[in-house]
This record gives sequence, structure tokens and C-alpha cells, in this order.
Amino acid sequence: MITTHAALELRGLTKRFDRPAVDGLDLTVRAGEFYALLGANGAGKTTTLRMVAGLLRPDAGSVSILGIDALGDPVAAKQIMAWVSDEPMIYDKLTPLEYLEFVAGLWGCDTDVAERRSHELLASLGLGPHLHERCEGFSKGMRQKVALAGALVHEPQLIILDEPLTGLDAVSARHVKGLLQNRVRSGCTVIMTTHILEVAERMADRIGVIAAGRLIAEGTLAELRQQNGQADTSLEDMFVALVDSAPVAA
Repeated sequence: MITTHAALELRGLTKRFDRPAVDGLDLTVRAGEFYALLGANGAGKTTTLRMVAGLLRPDAGSVSILGIDALGDPVAAKQIMAWVSDEPMIYDKLTPLEYLEFVAGLWGCDTDVAERRSHELLASLGLGPHLHERCEGFSKGMRQKVALAGALVHEPQLIILDEPLTGLDAVSARHVKGLLQNRVRSGCTVIMTTHILEVAERMADRIGVIAAGRLIAEGTLAELRQQNGQADTSLEDMFVALVDSAPVAA
């Protein structure tokens, strides 16, 4: 998948509630990379991603997704991306297969193609034995995997995930990580927030650290270590030092 555009380009992105949640954020994510967006609770990560996904209107700034103005043409932008929240909603009375076929129908996917993709996605996430069971009896981890499969059934080029591994056991987390890595290898772009710093350290091509709605550090793990001046510093130590030294929002 070749593109001359960045997968995501934010310029001056701003959102204020009782205080600035996102404060003039500039951020560029390259096409085909795995990008981890890190920050403490309340740093502005989820608000940023919700604006990118079109679920929240920014007060100011621009959002470009693979060259598409996501604020000016939100439908076109949504057609090429996927969004999975940390508390995804699925339809309890449907089976995983029925849910994916329903979502694929909303996207206008070809029926035969959608059926093949649905089986492949669910199998890759370890849900093969549960294709015909109603989702109402599923654990949180299983529900997260169904939601992820549903988000990917239309073959998005940009995948945005907010804490996708929260509540997953080790086997389920491995399934999800494997699927995401395969997507990146095929040319997709993944942007993920996570509090599990080991995951960011192992999986991300680049890491951004946000505090008080602003990007305070960015780079590969090696680049962040170089900026920190210690070649053997862990991501956890760097993250804590960066967040502790970051200015507090007004």
C-alpha cells in the first residue's frame, strides 16, 4: 500500500472543557507505522483520538487522514479508518459472525468478501470455536476481540485503538498483538494508546508522549533514549521523568 500522504496529520488541534484537554496539538503519523501515544490519565490521549475518529468536534485545528480533510469530509475519512474504544459496544443478541456480517453490510462490503474476511478475522483472534455463540455470554476480553474484528472487516488503512489490551488475558493479548502486527506489515497504520509500556516498547515504531494536551516527546525508543541521555534507560523511567517534568494545563 503506497501513499504520498501521512496517515494522520494534526495541526493546532484544540479542545477545551473546563480546561484545555488538547492544547494546539501538532502530530504527524507516517503511513505504514505502528505509533504508540502515551500519557498519564487526563493527558488528552482519548480526547485526541475521539476527535480524529470524528466522535468529537475540535474547537480549533485540522485533522488530515491520508490526505483527506476529516473535518470537511468526515464520511470519506471514516471509510478508510477504524476506531476501537476501551469499552466497545457490540450487539449481545448476535453471534460474532452475525455481528461482523452486519457491520460489513453497513460499509457496503461485498457479501462473499465479507464472509471470508469475517471468518479469517475471528479465527486469527482465537474466536473460531465461538462463531455461532451469542455475544451476551462473552467475557470482556472476548467482546473486545469481536469489536476489533468488526472494526477491521472493511479493511481500513488507519486503525485507531484506545487501550485495546486492557482486561485481556495473555493468550488474548497475543492474538490481538499478532493481528495488529500483521496489519502493519501489510501496509496499514496503527495508532494505539496503552498504559502497558512494555507493549509500546516492543511493538511501536515510534512513540509519542502527551501531557496537558501537548506532545512533549516523540521518536523511536532509541531516539527517546538519546534525548534522555541514557542509552539503557527503560521506557518506563523515561515516561515518568517526562510526565513529572511536564507543565500543568492552565
